[in-house]
Amino acid sequence: MGYAYEGYDLIGDVHGCALSLQLLLSKLGYSKKAGVYQHPRRQAVFLGDIVDRGPRIREALHIVRDMVDGGHAQIVMGNHEFNYLSYLTPGLPGSGMEYLRTHNRRHLRILNETLEQFANYPQEQQEFLQWIKEMPLFLDYEQFRVVHACWSQEHITQFLRTQGGNQIDDAYLHRSAHHDTPEWETMDRLLRGTHLKMPNDEVMVSKDGYKRRFFRTKFWAQQPQYYIDVVFQPDPLPEHVARMPLTEQDYQDLLYYSSDEPLLFIGHYWCDGEPKAVAPNIACIDYSAVKFGKLVAYRLDNEREIDPAKFIWVDVLKEIKDES
Repeated sequence: MGYAYEGYDLIGDVHGCALSLQLLLSKLGYSKKAGVYQHPRRQAVFLGDIVDRGPRIREALHIVRDMVDGGHAQIVMGNHEFNYLSYLTPGLPGSGMEYLRTHNRRHLRILNETLEQFANYPQEQQEFLQWIKEMPLFLDYEQFRVVHACWSQEHITQFLRTQGGNQIDDAYLHRSAHHDTPEWETMDRLLRGTHLKMPNDEVMVSKDGYKRRFFRTKFWAQQPQYYIDVVFQPDPLPEHVARMPLTEQDYQDLLYYSSDEPLLFIGHYWCDGEPKAVAPNIACIDYSAVKFGKLVAYRLDNEREIDPAKFIWVDVLKEIKDES
């Protein structure tokens, strides 16, 4: 990246909250010129998950794609974009797959708003799916890195070696649909993060009603000993599980991003409360905008450590109340 910009504005998971996005961009000093949001001296960087759940998915996609096409923003792929692309990509002849992501009730429930909002715009949908396929999976610069869920250097190094860059292609997309492939594991790790299986085959029911056998984990915990030391999700672990010691297998499944590595920006994890760093060099900027939380940005300049004063956000619930 050339330093054509004075700084970068990292923006968390939008999930179809187009009005909140417009308010946040205005707050950050971006304005519309020739129909495209732009800043005279800064560039936005979106952390993925523009689609699903929210009321204005098409509008959000148009805002972001126009900014990217105009050079006013960059974006990395989120797991929701990947799922959307896979859901609508037919399997290859002889693969035994009708589509790369199974058309079952759970997958439809997550994608439903996106599919409905594009129901009358099939051509537009195809154009956005092509654009999603071309999204980088990660950005790696000297000062900072961006990935939707988890920076796994091993998987990124392998990806660069096989792909020659930070984007997937058709062949990679089709291989990633099969669970026993390196491609599936890479997409899972970078776009969904690290997770551990609940001990003793236990099941958690999350706030949104899903039954889960795995829970999301930190990849920056220094010398963790118990499950509570690594859990990173809105739903707390059952108390008896939280106090259990990590097993040897758990340690093998966890990753560690050390504090002397470049600044890292992630989304994905449904944080709440006051935006703050999760480690001195890591910021998660997904604060559950679509669940009436906050749509958050981080204003990056030349710092090498996350500065708590650099988080900027729109409070979605307050914005809705102000509108009504």
